[in-house]
Amino acid sequence: MRGGVIDGPAAFAHTDDGNRDFYVLADHLTQDLASVLDRPDLRVIAGERRIGLDPALPLPFRVGADGMIVLGAPCLAMPAAAPVLLRHALELVRLLEVAPGEPVLAGLCAARTAALFAGLDGPAAGRSRPAWHADMAADVPPEPARLADVWSTLSPLQPPVTPPADGAVGFGGLRARLTLLWSLLGPAESLMAEGGDARLAIDPATGLNHYGCSHRPRPWAVTFASSTASSLSERGFAGAEAARLRLIRGELSGDGARVRAEMVEDVRRQIACHYRMTDAECVVLAPSGTDCELQALAMATLGSAGHPVSNILLAPEETGSGVPLAAKGCHFANDTALGAQVTKGQRIAGFPDDTQLLSVPLRLPDGALRAPADIDRACDDLARRARAAGRHVLMHRLDLSKTGLLAPGLEMLDGLAEDGSSPDVPPPDVPLPDVVVDACQARLDPARVRAYLDRGWMVMITGSKFFTGPPFCGALLLPAGVAARLDHGSLPVGLADYSHRGAWPPCAAAGILLPGENLGLVLRWYAALAEMTALQDIPRAVVRDRLDRFLDALEGAIDADPDLCRLVVPAPARPPLADAWDDRTTIMSFFVRDPHAAKGVESFVPLGLDAARALYRWLNTDLSRLLPGPALDGGADGGLGGLLCHVGQPVPLPHPARADGPAGALRLSAGARLISGEPSHGGLVPDRRMDCEIRDGLRVLAKIGLILRHWAVLAAADPVQTYAPLPAMDTGVSRSRP
Repeated sequence: MRGGVIDGPAAFAHTDDGNRDFYVLADHLTQDLASVLDRPDLRVIAGERRIGLDPALPLPFRVGADGMIVLGAPCLAMPAAAPVLLRHALELVRLLEVAPGEPVLAGLCAARTAALFAGLDGPAAGRSRPAWHADMAADVPPEPARLADVWSTLSPLQPPVTPPADGAVGFGGLRARLTLLWSLLGPAESLMAEGGDARLAIDPATGLNHYGCSHRPRPWAVTFASSTASSLSERGFAGAEAARLRLIRGELSGDGARVRAEMVEDVRRQIACHYRMTDAECVVLAPSGTDCELQALAMATLGSAGHPVSNILLAPEETGSGVPLAAKGCHFANDTALGAQVTKGQRIAGFPDDTQLLSVPLRLPDGALRAPADIDRACDDLARRARAAGRHVLMHRLDLSKTGLLAPGLEMLDGLAEDGSSPDVPPPDVPLPDVVVDACQARLDPARVRAYLDRGWMVMITGSKFFTGPPFCGALLLPAGVAARLDHGSLPVGLADYSHRGAWPPCAAAGILLPGENLGLVLRWYAALAEMTALQDIPRAVVRDRLDRFLDALEGAIDADPDLCRLVVPAPARPPLADAWDDRTTIMSFFVRDPHAAKGVESFVPLGLDAARALYRWLNTDLSRLLPGPALDGGADGGLGGLLCHVGQPVPLPHPARADGPAGALRLSAGARLISGEPSHGGLVPDRRMDCEIRDGLRVLAKIGLILRHWAVLAAADPVQTYAPLPAMDTGVSRSRP
């Protein structure tokens, strides 16, 4: 077997001692165990590793001196525990290669990763966990005596090694080494949940986070959620896993500080390269787009020449929920990415109390779009009045909103510097306005970002929306003129609760921040960069063709469905660009008919926000045990009810048919993986792959219809989302994409 895949009816291997051969017959490999070996996360980690099975081996596994993994009888007897055992073995093999001179330390580090992996793998895995898991999953390493006991259990799993000669004293030294390493040890999916906020935490019972997605690949799910957050693909997971191993290799070699700093710099370099940034420009890493807003405000304050700042925000209802607070320099949650406990809404230390937030809505009270000229006039008026009052302006351009809106216009923004054309002439010492582009959706060609930087504007981007990287990886791109401000003054002291010094380029202004790196953020960015690299290799004309094909098919299907009402938004108005793909809306927002509304009426009554949120969850849920058999018919894999569909979270929008509160608009979005493909689509030619993507989009719409027909049953049960379909969640064994 290689990478957990049987090469034929049998597999042949040698035991680690070389004294006997064994033959693995296919009938010895249970279906559950075969599924374990084909799990997408374990398959990525295994790569081309040699894996064998010896039913006579009483140990869970044994790692040979040649690096081969032999699974033992416990894997056959307890298939629910097999994923943890295989993950433990894979980690041990790699750490023995990384630290060949320290096999005991490598074994203990691998056990830590296995214990944390078991905690993420659901209740089924927990039923058969050994006692040492609790010790190795704790917040601190075990005491030396207990560590020696744990090692006595672990040592038979790897090639013979002499334990420390001085017993507990020697394990005391190992404990000291482990203490330095402890917070850095663990599976990639665990480490990627660090350095964000509580929304990243994985619920072991469901395998999903607040966004309904996972840091593990989930190829069996239909995913068009790139306007909110996506589960990792195998490609992204491999990128994060490779970065994690690089990090651990540095720590075990005693060169951890240098390696960590190099990895952060490498992330910044790759982002800068993607957008063709110059040496005079710089990238600031941020856990989220909301953190980017804080950073942009800090940069505007540095350039304000002592004047109070007026921050003009576009459509705060269609950006992140915490953005309006961050735009005033206030805490936007009760905890920060670095784990500091703060008070939501309170001013962050160092941000001036007289910072002013001004907002310009993009929609009328009934939900209709405002005319672009009206939006431009409102922005221009607010900016000029603020400057005339002696205030420095930070003006936003929203590219794009949650529903795909782009505003204000370039001509208006360019005209802000023409003070002489306005009667509201500002005092001579008020700086020209700063402009920051909120491109956190990242639904634009890199050439557009380059053009924004050439105008001297800051740009906020993320790897977690269009690029389909994991949630909570953002960056603020600084043009040369703004970046130069970092050579003088100081950032607000309260930013130390949000950002390490390593997130910023070397500069005087970041001196108030604590040294260090947000390693969870770094790993998330490596996952996103893997997707960005795959996309940038595809010609622009091909990108356009694939998007057109998908969007045409799905827009037509939404428009033809009487239970759906598409929210039509104007195409983004952009300067000409050869073979442009970003002048088309790639977020399809739509209302869903309220099943409780009277039938036969001419007006369309959409679901309210709470009901739309329930629909969003149920789409991402295996409903097969709640609906009668005939209701599940219609899915190519045996039924729509069990199909997991992840779409964009509902956006609250006013609607004339809902006087009781906002309606909820669901979003079905085209992301980078739609264009570049996923490893799980390997072997499909592009045309065939796009046919599958379109079919999957249509199945999402079909499942919406199924849910509407059985709304009362589902509302009474209110089922929860899960990482995998229910049979797999029952046993702890995941399945491959059908």
